[in-house]
Amino acid sequence: MDESLTNTPALKGLPFSKGHGTGNDFVLIADPQDQHLISPEQVAALCNRHLGIGGDGLIRAVPSRFLPEGRGILAEEPAAEWFMDYRNGDGSLSEMCGNGVRVFVHFLIDQGLVTLGAGESLAIGTRGGVKRISRTADGYAVDMGPWEFIFPADARDKAMDSLVHADGLEVARPALSVSMGNPHTVVALAELSELEATELYKAPQVDPVPPHGTNVEFVVPAEPLVHDGTGTITMRVHERGVGETQSCGTGACAAAVAIRHWAGDGAPDSWNVNVPGGVVRVRFFPGSGGREHVELSGPAVIVATGSLS
Repeated sequence: MDESLTNTPALKGLPFSKGHGTGNDFVLIADPQDQHLISPEQVAALCNRHLGIGGDGLIRAVPSRFLPEGRGILAEEPAAEWFMDYRNGDGSLSEMCGNGVRVFVHFLIDQGLVTLGAGESLAIGTRGGVKRISRTADGYAVDMGPWEFIFPADARDKAMDSLVHADGLEVARPALSVSMGNPHTVVALAELSELEATELYKAPQVDPVPPHGTNVEFVVPAEPLVHDGTGTITMRVHERGVGETQSCGTGACAAAVAIRHWAGDGAPDSWNVNVPGGVVRVRFFPGSGGREHVELSGPAVIVATGSLS
């Protein structure tokens, strides 16, 4: 393992778990006393797929009361006892991760830190706000909160607000930028062959770039788009600070937002989103304050546990 890990006494013997949600994978660490402040360099080493454990990101489970952001969350929602301290695979902070929050709750249950029966829900603190997660028969459903367009109406037309260029595509493609608590830019492609040909080894070029950077989703609508009242799309994603991942929960929500917007009146509220790591489901429903919310549902799996040696 990378020397930046093995030469750090504070991390030696530290228990960890490895989990994933539809292939979006994470290193998970329980820190109920806020004793393990892991540096960005250590996060990057742990998430390195050749020299570390490997993962798209690292999630530290810490009581909300120990973090300034967590204390702000508790003022809003006292039940949000646990905070999802999430970092991308390069060590940079991220607001939220839709697949990650499902895996996070599954990890809390696996560690005996919370109990959650089928149909019960739990409030979790994140840098993207309070998230409420319900346990389902085959996984977890997360109220991701409201969605919104990143650019104001006077900076975009009805269909697009930016152009995206990626290797494998001959010309730049129009796109729409959506916030799910973190930023996304969604590109629609016509054919699965185009999606397969798109190379995501390096970050796509987005013009203009949202103020805090962006994740980029390339999406192909199914033909027909809607079957039995449910829309279906297929997606690949390049995530900030990570690269291409097998799945992105907030990205799946943003992709459904954009395709539904482009489809116009009569587009459904329920969507299946095919990603390389499986299928997640997205549902739109009326939320508080008259704003529309998005629910993301799918599986969460713990695949291994161990300790840093």
